[in-house]
Amino acid sequence: MHVNHTVSRREMLAMSAAAGGMAMSGVGAASAQAGKRIEQLAPELDKIVATTEPIKDLADGFGGPLGPAEGPLWWKEGGYLLFTDIHNNRRMKFTPGQGVSVDLEPTNRANGLTRDLQGRLLSCEHDTRRVTRRELDGSLTVLANSFQGRRLNRPNDVVVKSDGSIYFTDPWTLQTPQEQWDLTFAGVYRLSPDLGTYTLLVDNFILPNGLAFSPDESVLYVNDTRRGHIRAFDVMPSGVLAKQSDRVFADLRGSEPGVPDGMKVDTAGNIYCGGAGGIWIMDPQGKKLGRIVHGQPATTNIAFGGDDWKTLFFTSRTHLGAVNLKIAGLPVPTPKK
Repeated sequence: MHVNHTVSRREMLAMSAAAGGMAMSGVGAASAQAGKRIEQLAPELDKIVATTEPIKDLADGFGGPLGPAEGPLWWKEGGYLLFTDIHNNRRMKFTPGQGVSVDLEPTNRANGLTRDLQGRLLSCEHDTRRVTRRELDGSLTVLANSFQGRRLNRPNDVVVKSDGSIYFTDPWTLQTPQEQWDLTFAGVYRLSPDLGTYTLLVDNFILPNGLAFSPDESVLYVNDTRRGHIRAFDVMPSGVLAKQSDRVFADLRGSEPGVPDGMKVDTAGNIYCGGAGGIWIMDPQGKKLGRIVHGQPATTNIAFGGDDWKTLFFTSRTHLGAVNLKIAGLPVPTPKK
């Protein structure tokens, strides 16, 4: 999700470079790569990514005032990555070796994407303010569009637990003021596997955004874009959150552009999240191990992919990139336990 802030001359230059990235000369491309780096903050990063690993530009020219590139999702059996282009109201497909094509248009300006245990696509739709599921026969099922009689704000990101339950964030990101029939809070919700139980888990975020489970699903991480940090909650056996366990896991603010947004976790429990200056990598205790400085003014979302789940794809406002890691991310769909 794009959060407006003052754009410096440096950011404007970065965005201009991104917009023209596909037409770069060899010298220009080399110069752009020189501005990128893997920044090591702790020795443990050696097990995750080499500081010499190149940060690849895959495609650009997406996004706009109505929203950035977002929602990357690796579709393993097809060998491709889906991602959303919110401003242009379309879902894109990136196939390694072939490039980018339009997968679906329109999408109701979908943002976050994931898959459920059956492999069906779940989407957070901005225009319709709902969470939907694309059935295997191509039909669409609305999973959530209101809570206690009031329409949802603007669902942003969604994850599925190994028992089939669905968790999603619902911040207010419209430019217009809320109306009397709108919700008065930004929520994080849970839908039970049979869709019969719909629970508001927490309502005290300013702008809840990306969310992800630890590998054993004992912890749910949710970032608050406006506050610039990630919060962590212990997950109870019933699937609800232990509110007394609410804690700030990591603060990702800084002098460089970028805020917490999409977030993912690898098989060792390390957390990857956009923040000031790039993508931050933290261990399960919140220690900052390193940062992927990709040169874009913001990281909107990230996803693991590739045949071995060791490619970290990322979207910025206008751009799709990737970096190869030494460790695999948690697969999507989540294997049933």
